[in-house]
Amino acid sequence: MDPELIRDCVHCGFCLPACPTYALWGEEMDSPRGRIHLMKQHVEGTALTPEMAGHFDACLGCMACVPACPSGVRYDRLIEQTRAEVERSHPRSPADRAFRAAVFSMFPYPRRLRAMRLPLRLGRRLGPRLQPLLERLDPRLAALVALAPPAPRRVRLPGRVAARGRRRATVGVLTGCVQGEFFPGVNAATVRVLALEGCDVVIPPAQGCCGALSVHSGRPQEAARFARRTIETFERAGVDTVVVNAAGCGSSTKEYADLLSGDPAWAGRARALRFADLAEYLAELGPAAERRPLPITVAYHDACHLAHAQGVRAQPRTLLAGIPGLRLREIPEGAMCCGSAGTYNLFQPVAARELGDRKAAQVLTVAADLLVSANPGCTMQIASAARRRGERIAVAHTAEVLDASLRGLPPSALLAPGRSTP
Repeated sequence: MDPELIRDCVHCGFCLPACPTYALWGEEMDSPRGRIHLMKQHVEGTALTPEMAGHFDACLGCMACVPACPSGVRYDRLIEQTRAEVERSHPRSPADRAFRAAVFSMFPYPRRLRAMRLPLRLGRRLGPRLQPLLERLDPRLAALVALAPPAPRRVRLPGRVAARGRRRATVGVLTGCVQGEFFPGVNAATVRVLALEGCDVVIPPAQGCCGALSVHSGRPQEAARFARRTIETFERAGVDTVVVNAAGCGSSTKEYADLLSGDPAWAGRARALRFADLAEYLAELGPAAERRPLPITVAYHDACHLAHAQGVRAQPRTLLAGIPGLRLREIPEGAMCCGSAGTYNLFQPVAARELGDRKAAQVLTVAADLLVSANPGCTMQIASAARRRGERIAVAHTAEVLDASLRGLPPSALLAPGRSTP
């Protein structure tokens, strides 16, 4: 933990209203200010106690406190450093170690995720009978089954898709782990939209994890391995700009140079590649393809690692508002995390459920036809919370809405019950 970054905090309290766990519990040590105080104690010699580790584990890492801070405290860096320290020195229970090992041996690997789709689908079908048993056995297992979306149809993307009309750019696309296996339609829509907007799109085969889940969970060495592989993949593909359509992946790939700062050569290779969120990139490129009417009401959900970590807020709204007939509505408490936060809803299922229920309730007040999100974790989390309320929320990615407009599809293409959404 960097003492200089810790000293930047003047304990003013501007972070408190932005913090989801402080909003839930009103506990000082579960606020960014309180956690920084605990970091300071540890740096000054206090041993890392189970209680301290519990307060650090309870942080979502949503980064809402970073833009809220008038002193520019880099809480994002601090919490990542702290999580690495917790993983190094905090002795977890055997059950906790086993569950975490299972998550990190499965989620970053697309083939293993693919193998899990059938068991998770069976778990969802058993639903009411299975959930009480899993809750008693381990709430984290219950959360894993409840969050899983329906298994989608396999989508095979070619290695390269040519621009439609005049070529304006060449870009790569990161297909991701959870996005690629559970929401392949989002990747297909991303590729089509980029091609229709005049981009040659390169989709390297056999892509691996970008390292986002690892870096956000205190596993920097593992994250660095994934980062180096991702950099090599797109270097071989011959692109210098990579479009990312998952918020957590986007924030992590933009920080590769920091992650790899211990090796100047790799840090330099990271800086030579530009990673950009899809909405961010399309807003810079400017529209070229014709937008056809899409008469639906849309509520846009700010994914934390897009809005807070990357500062991408206006661009998705501008893209959606540019579609004829589309009505855009804001969600109350829109800046509050939905409780997904990468693996948080698996490791901290009780707190995540409270935040998910709170977010779903706010979304439902908007009475929109469609909820639009830019992160697969948010999609699963909010849809799962709605199911607990006996409601169904139609969910789509920004790319899918743009794709429907550019291809002239009817609203039913996004709202139909048979669509591969949660």
